[in-house]
Amino acid sequence: TAENLAAKYSISREDCDRYALKTQQRCKAANDAGYFNAEMAPIEVKTKKGKESMQKDEHPKPQTTMEQLTKLPCVFKKDGTVTAGNASGVCDGAGAVILASESALKKHSLTPLARVVAYHSAGCDPSIMGIGPVPAITEVLKKAGLTLKDMDLVEVNEAFAPQYLAVEKALGLDPEKTNVNGGAIAIGHPLGASGSRITAHLVHELR
Repeated sequence: TAENLAAKYSISREDCDRYALKTQQRCKAANDAGYFNAEMAPIEVKTKKGKESMQKDEHPKPQTTMEQLTKLPCVFKKDGTVTAGNASGVCDGAGAVILASESALKKHSLTPLARVVAYHSAGCDPSIMGIGPVPAITEVLKKAGLTLKDMDLVEVNEAFAPQYLAVEKALGLDPEKTNVNGGAIAIGHPLGASGSRITAHLVHELR
């Protein structure tokens, strides 16, 4: 579906590689500044050397260059746009969020990190499945009585560079306010965990 979106929205291989480089660079800058520290929990793993504590994400590739990206072969079709370098990687991950009502917050003396104003689920043509965020975001903004101009920051998952760029183009997203600390191309896209990761990161970055 990513290649279908690339054709539909006139997105080139170079566009995709440039975006992939930008997301890696943003992720590196955010990591170096410690922006991810508060939202990540170290885990203990068993290795041949014994137990080790993993505290740093090993998926990002901060040394990525444009030259490296342009040399990678396309994975879905000849002369396409998607490569291993501009797609989200296969990685492990887990995330957890706690949703609570206002009464539960008072009862348990909890301090919320954020408030859910509105949410929306939307479907689209399976052949362009990656454009799904467009109808979802469009409708949730209507529910909330807000516009993209009201948003200080926006997070959109990066399954593939052409998929993200199609969403950016269709919605008219401001690239300076979207995925400002890198996205799934750099961080990874652990299925079932990406929603909580993206939400948690946006909450922390807004704070």
